[in-house]
Parts: sequence; structure tokens; C-alpha cells
Amino acid sequence: MDRLSLPLRPLFGLAGFLAAALLASATPMRVYIGTYTDSTSRGIYVLNFDPQDGSISAATLAAEADNPTFLALDPAKTHLYATGTIRVDPAPPKPLGGISAFAIDATSGKLTLLNAQPTGGGATTHVAVDATGRMVIAANYGDAYTCALPIAADGRLGARSAYISDTGRAPLGPNRDRQGQAHAHSVTISPDNRFVYVCDLGLDRVFIYRIDPATATLDPNYPSFAVVPPGSGPRHSKFTVDGRFYYVANEMGGTVCVYSCDPSNGALTLLQTVPTLPADFTALNTVAEIRISPNQKFVYASNRGHDSIAVFARDLDQGTLTRVEIVPCGGKHPRNYALSPDGHWLLCANRDTDNVVVFRVDPATGRLTPTGAEAKVGHPVCVLFAD
Repeated sequence: MDRLSLPLRPLFGLAGFLAAALLASATPMRVYIGTYTDSTSRGIYVLNFDPQDGSISAATLAAEADNPTFLALDPAKTHLYATGTIRVDPAPPKPLGGISAFAIDATSGKLTLLNAQPTGGGATTHVAVDATGRMVIAANYGDAYTCALPIAADGRLGARSAYISDTGRAPLGPNRDRQGQAHAHSVTISPDNRFVYVCDLGLDRVFIYRIDPATATLDPNYPSFAVVPPGSGPRHSKFTVDGRFYYVANEMGGTVCVYSCDPSNGALTLLQTVPTLPADFTALNTVAEIRISPNQKFVYASNRGHDSIAVFARDLDQGTLTRVEIVPCGGKHPRNYALSPDGHWLLCANRDTDNVVVFRVDPATGRLTPTGAEAKVGHPVCVLFAD
């Protein structure tokens, strides 16, 4: 054996490892885009995003679907679940709201429909997958209910296994134009996978249910709900990774509510309510999405009407927020956006300008800087990093 080969082998091994790590870090990330299919869109789109330079590819169709407006991945990231309307045989008088299950092609990112299950009403609004990957939980805005469906080992969905209606609950919020009935808007599962929190815009409440992934069921919890300021209209929410704090984006109130969470019983205590808009803005605005940065230092909320993203710094011990800035979203109607897993980038879906816009995130301050990069997608309304 050549003597030189002995000391060089470890060096080549280390160099190879470093090269592989650099290559992996430079690999473009896959991003799925949910859409409204009432214009040029045909379903769920996929694009590649490069976390090294912030460049974004053109979007291509991953799967045809009817109004796949919200998307969620299973923990293994091998299956994708989409809300929307589904077709069943025999065809009912109008399309049914439901959840569709797709298998993800690891190479191409294309989606193969496995099956679809109705949830019990019109178009389903929001969906989440529990941490075990054994159940999906969904909310329906128009028909005001929360439901659950089991996930089989092959990723297919079983028939609906739980259903809780908000219809008939009282009191309704004070805004009769928007709060004439209950409107279950979103479902957020606690980090410990014990509870689901349902924002109801019509009732100004966040309902709390215990979940059982083994049976894919929902059960009443005590305490059963938390309130937001009257007329706020809670829409979407997020937990910190440690489960200590919970943040609610209020669609009608133009605010974010900050809650502490008791891990023993899931109870929420309101700590703070902060505006997402400049004090001098008086035109119509509706808050849409809320996100927490991966480093847990910042909270983001989007404004539709003002067409902007509000950036807040978090007090890591107290959970409270201090506004850092409000930046234009790069389009109109920023219904959804997502932060890259490393927290260095934000991709914003602007529904009314058919574009997904890239922002660079300052990890020290949370501030957003538009890069000028964007992808064109018809009526984009959900952004989901799949890597």
C-alpha cells in the first residue's frame, strides 16, 4: 500500500463530508403553493427556492385540484393534504367541501392524488396534521364546524371521525355584517399534540378541544374557550415551540392578541393586544396570516387592504410584542406567507396580483427587505415549504 494513502484518506473523507454538506445546504428547497382556481390557476403548484441567493424558479403544476386554498404536510413530509372542494360519485347538486390526500414524488415534487374525503359542508377552509401523522383536523368557515379524519398507513384519509359544530353557540360578535353567525376559521395544534385551538371569527372565541390521534377524535376541554376583544374576529394563530405563548391574528380588529398558555390544561390567558396597522390608516383592512420566526424572536402578521406585513419583536420571557416595522407586501392582498426553515427568507403570496414575492429576513432585527425576486402564480393563497 502506498504510504501516502494512509494519512490522506481521512482528509479526503473530511473534504468529501464538507463538500456534501455544502452541496446539501445549496440545494434548492421545494415550495408548494395553494391557490384559488377561479382564474388562471388549475390547482397546487410547486417551485424551487434557493436559500443561498434567494432566487426562485417558475412555478409548475404539481396536481390539479379545485380551490386548494390551504395545504399541510405529514411529519414524514411524504404526503400533502389540501382543503378545497372535491368531486364524488354520484355527484351531489353542488361540490362538497373536503380534504384531498396526495403522495409526494421525492424527485420531481409532483403530487399523486390518493383519495379525498368530504368534511360535511361547503369548501373546507383550513387543515392541520397532528404530530403523529395519524389524523387531520379541519375547519369550515361557511358552515361553522371543526372535524377530524384518520390517516391510514399509506397516507389515505378515512371517513370523518369527529365533528363539532359552532352553529347556535352564543353570543355572536357585535359586527352584524361579518359576525351574523359562527365562522370556524382555522385549527392550530399545540406543540405537545394534546389540544387543538379553533379560531371562530363570528363568535370572537378560540375554542379548545383535546385530541386523540389513536381514534382521530376531538373531545371538549375545560376550559373550553378563550375570548378576544369584541369585534376582533380571530382568524389564524400560532404557538411558540415551547408551548408557553400563543398568538392570534384578528382579521377584523387589525390586531394580534398575545396569550400565555397553561400546559396542564391548555388554558389561555390574554396578555396583550397590539395593532398591525399605522395609527393614521383608516381604510378597510383585514388581517390574514401570522407566523413566528424559527428563532422565536419575531412575529409577522399580514394586512390585506394596507397590503403590508407587520413585524414584531418578541420578549422571549414575557411573550409580549413590540412593533419593529410595517413593510409593503410587494403586491395586493397578502393572504398567506411562510418563512424558510432557516428563518432567513420570507415568501409572500399576494392573491390579487398573482405573485409570490421574496423578502430577505434580518436574523438580528427581523426586518424584511424585498429582493425583487418573484414567481407568477394565479391567485396564490398558501405557501408551504416542503423541505
